[in-house]
Amino acid sequence: MARGFLRFDNFKRFIDENPQLREIELSKFGEIFLNPHLPRIIEYAFEKNVQLSATNGVNLNTVRESTLEALVKYRFYHMRCSIDGASQETYEQYRVRGNFDQVIENIDKINAYKKQYQSEFPLMTWQFVVFGHNEHEIGKARQMAHDRGMEFETKLNWDENWSPVRDKDMVRKEMGIGAASRSEFKEKFGSSYTQFICHQLWDQPNFNFDGSVWGCCHNYWKAFDGNVFEDGLEGAVNSEQMQYARRMLTEDIEPRADVPCASCSIYKNMRRQGRTLDRLKIVSQRKGSAVPGST
Repeated sequence: MARGFLRFDNFKRFIDENPQLREIELSKFGEIFLNPHLPRIIEYAFEKNVQLSATNGVNLNTVRESTLEALVKYRFYHMRCSIDGASQETYEQYRVRGNFDQVIENIDKINAYKKQYQSEFPLMTWQFVVFGHNEHEIGKARQMAHDRGMEFETKLNWDENWSPVRDKDMVRKEMGIGAASRSEFKEKFGSSYTQFICHQLWDQPNFNFDGSVWGCCHNYWKAFDGNVFEDGLEGAVNSEQMQYARRMLTEDIEPRADVPCASCSIYKNMRRQGRTLDRLKIVSQRKGSAVPGST
């Protein structure tokens, strides 16, 4: 996946060409606060009554003061803050070179601006990926989130072999889903912990900063055909590859190697189990699942 950032002129043109849009998710891979155009993007979305979110996650390690104020002044709707610990010692084990105190300071600055502008936005959620090295700080982190008016969510580690949880009973209780690992979740519910992501091909198709089509937030290995800045929104989300991918997920048809879903672990697991996606029964057992979208 290419490196870069969403430019204001591309964002403005996208909004102007699609006046029906009312919600846009900005985060995916990377950190949106490294984008020097972000304050202008937030302001223009506010002017056009388009609600922006960053629910796929931000780390808040590096962010300009002007951007923090813009989040509040222009009513950025919601962001999920990735904070996997309640101390520097714990936090930096997964967020390598991250500065826990800086993250908390930036959250406190946002709250100060919220008081200044008498606004409840942005809503903020403290997301805590649970590992063996940080599970003892879940309670402390939850209290810190509460003290700052934030929601608190736990999330299962993507690789249970790296710092695996130790107190499984406690983690099952904290997660609220009766599972302490993704493999245990799959065994209990018969589907992937991240199965909900597949619905993004219909409901929240993902685009990269350069307009390339990636379908969902799980895909990082291959783009679909088309480009939203060149082909328009309708053409990009309904390309032949995107339509075939949707059929692969909902029908018992052969996967195609040129379609990114064919290389996806979630899809491969579905196919091994002989399952297809039921679009009429969208049920996520994952409490507080993220809703990532376009970058």
